[in-house]
Amino acid sequence: MAGMISYDIVIVGGGPAGLAAAVSAKKAGTDSILIIERDKELGGILNQCIHNGFGLHTFKEELTGPEYAYRFIEQVYDLGIEYKLDTMVMDISHDKVVTAMNRTEGMFQIQAGAVILAMGCRERPRGALNIPGYRPAGIYSAGTAQRLVNMEGYMPGREVVILGSGDIGLIMARRMTFEGAIVKVVAELMPFSGGLKRNIVQCLDDYGIPLKLSHTIVDIEGKERVSAVTIAEVGPDMKPIPGTEERYTCDTLLLSTGLIPENELSRGAGVAMNPVTNGPAVNEILETSIPGVFACGNVLHVHDLVDYVSEEATRAGANAAAYVQSGCKDAKEGEDIKLVATEGARYTVPGTINVSRMEDNLTVRFRVGAVFKDSYVSVYFDDERVQHRKKRIMAPGEMEQVIIQKKKLQERPDLKTITIKIEAD
Repeated sequence: MAGMISYDIVIVGGGPAGLAAAVSAKKAGTDSILIIERDKELGGILNQCIHNGFGLHTFKEELTGPEYAYRFIEQVYDLGIEYKLDTMVMDISHDKVVTAMNRTEGMFQIQAGAVILAMGCRERPRGALNIPGYRPAGIYSAGTAQRLVNMEGYMPGREVVILGSGDIGLIMARRMTFEGAIVKVVAELMPFSGGLKRNIVQCLDDYGIPLKLSHTIVDIEGKERVSAVTIAEVGPDMKPIPGTEERYTCDTLLLSTGLIPENELSRGAGVAMNPVTNGPAVNEILETSIPGVFACGNVLHVHDLVDYVSEEATRAGANAAAYVQSGCKDAKEGEDIKLVATEGARYTVPGTINVSRMEDNLTVRFRVGAVFKDSYVSVYFDDERVQHRKKRIMAPGEMEQVIIQKKKLQERPDLKTITIKIEAD
């Protein structure tokens, strides 16, 4: 193994989060930055997302995924930020030694002043779903099908059933229809969709594709290739209801049943994890339990909009730059305030706030655990309710947020807990 090299900041992942974090860190005054990306090009998952709808918040215009990514890639080029492609990070130690390898350099190590985790997420595989039947050809994750169609020019099949109503599955229902396939049905186990409302309208409703909520697959036919699937309605216990079975002939089954943050490296480094998000537990500067290790984007929690990924990663990059510029010292003072999500709110990011380090306005993001109509997002400082905002509808597929003001926390030096909950009135 070659001798160890050093960088002030090492960013693991060259997708939208890693790119935005790198640009932000560079603009904050840190020059020694390295992006490590395992794919053959920068851009991450956006390269296969050729549909539009990206960038409305960040750039105030509608872009495709590759166009959005290239806005940041151009900045990486212009700012002279170093990056390595086709390079796999194998390990991150507790003291921020990054072990990586590629074909040209072999295995090598980098001593980082700070590390930004930006590895993104992966799709939940069929093995995690307990679907009965053989393992024939024709079963793909929605993301794999998206890459095959959009980047490699292959058509997975002509008669399609989709299990799960995550955003990638909804978008692929439309994409497969564009390519001449017949999408028979989208079946969703939960009584609500896992995707954005706009994707349900634009990808299913506009093309007459039925969405069957509270349904799941109970049988897959075919040994060599999928020939048909049977779906059935499920009850409140999530078990199929006898007599509700419907059979659909098809040659392709796409799975869009959720995303999992890619945190094998995080766990290996000893980063404390949030059991709800399956991402790192972070504080107000997006720092993990290991000082100098930051996390952002879908590796932290699965986002609904890439604009929010970029916004979050921009904060992580600036905070990592501040950390190395301070000599890698912890600048916090006083006690942390704990954030608690309850009564409909599933989690918060961040999980703790230290007032001495927070910005004037801190965005706290969370998701709800069910569909709520005409309800209120309430924020409590200890036992005192300080925010009470009505929302016409909230659903698990879309992130929510509240703004916490620094000056309000400074007025309460003894504050211990901030609670976010959903209330009927």
